[in-house]
Amino acid sequence: MATAEALALMAWLSPAYPVGAYAYSHGLEWAVEAGDVRDAGSLEAWLADALERGAGRNDIILLGAAHRAASAGDGPALSDANDLALALAPSRELHLETSQQGRSFLDATAAAWPHPALEPVQAALPGAVAYPVAVGAAAGAHGMGRDPVAAAYGLAFVQNLVSAALRVAPIGQSAGMRIVARLAPRAEALAASLRGAGFEELGTATLRLDLGSHRHETQYSRIFRS
Repeated sequence: MATAEALALMAWLSPAYPVGAYAYSHGLEWAVEAGDVRDAGSLEAWLADALERGAGRNDIILLGAAHRAASAGDGPALSDANDLALALAPSRELHLETSQQGRSFLDATAAAWPHPALEPVQAALPGAVAYPVAVGAAAGAHGMGRDPVAAAYGLAFVQNLVSAALRVAPIGQSAGMRIVARLAPRAEALAASLRGAGFEELGTATLRLDLGSHRHETQYSRIFRS
């Protein structure tokens, strides 16, 4: 990956990028309330499952599909990937999380990093956009390689949730960064293992996280939207 592409990717997945990631916890807030996440060890286990057996895994597969479609200029395939990604959101809050961030990401990227190949991407995705589809499509339109984008997305998934944990769980910053460091190689390995993965490989095994997302909708005290 060229330096300019790497810098753009760092900016796209930065906490400062205007997608509102700080407002979502992906069900982590309920996991803390329920006692599933209570210290650094339980947080790391929860994050590893969410990454490798939950939405993180599905997101990387969907990102890859969007990347291939955008790279080939295949609008119908891109639209199909997005429809599937939105349909796979297991709760209202998680649907909001991915669709709001995806729409914001695509609009911000088209405005700040315009590219002729982004125009057909926007035409194929006029409404709600799943976040991994938006990132994969933008990267494909800009000619970025799939592998570094998928690995960086996986790490950003972890980092965003560690940031959320620092606000709701008894976790300090140093412990949070150690968790990020330990999960970074696993994000890279997951991205590599899913290279070329198709829709038939989609699936999750994080039922308690999904149910927790539903319960978060009526949680008495909360600061996150998911």
